[in-house]
Amino acid sequence: MTRQLWNRVLVLILVVQTALLIVIVCTQDKNETAPGVGAFAFTHEYTLPGTPEEIFDAISGDISGWWDHSFSEKPYKLYIEAKPGGGFYEIFDKSGDGVLHAAVTAAQRGKLLRFVGPLGLAGNAIDLTNTYTFAAVGDDSTRLTLDVHAAGEMQPKWPAVVEKVWRHFLGEQFVNFVTP
Repeated sequence: MTRQLWNRVLVLILVVQTALLIVIVCTQDKNETAPGVGAFAFTHEYTLPGTPEEIFDAISGDISGWWDHSFSEKPYKLYIEAKPGGGFYEIFDKSGDGVLHAAVTAAQRGKLLRFVGPLGLAGNAIDLTNTYTFAAVGDDSTRLTLDVHAAGEMQPKWPAVVEKVWRHFLGEQFVNFVTP
């Protein structure tokens, strides 16, 4: 092998080693809170006073009476438009600025309401499918079931945080809103 060819082989080896080192360094997790990819699911059930239609109406439409987390300090409007193609909206001001937290993909008054979107995790590559189902319990109560399925980019603590937030919204805020 000539000296010139040998030098080229050495340069090529150095280039490959440098490229491998760059790949290793760039793929190392320098930030322990860097998001990974994952999925989680949970279910919550509540028995509430009222018919399935009454509970459906209270949990959709204007939800500002019980939904107490928002992107803006005091939303102008906060509502779920309960029809396919509708949305879970937070409108900031009279000009209509705001955010679509989720898109309604299914709605059947008194039976089912489903919306898909990142909710409070906007800006991350994650979707949460949130499904409310309503079932009569006797003549004057409703079993509200929430099923949440999430997948995408997430921090390790998000599953527990999301479940705790939903427990707050429904188990505390909504239950108090519909209970006389």
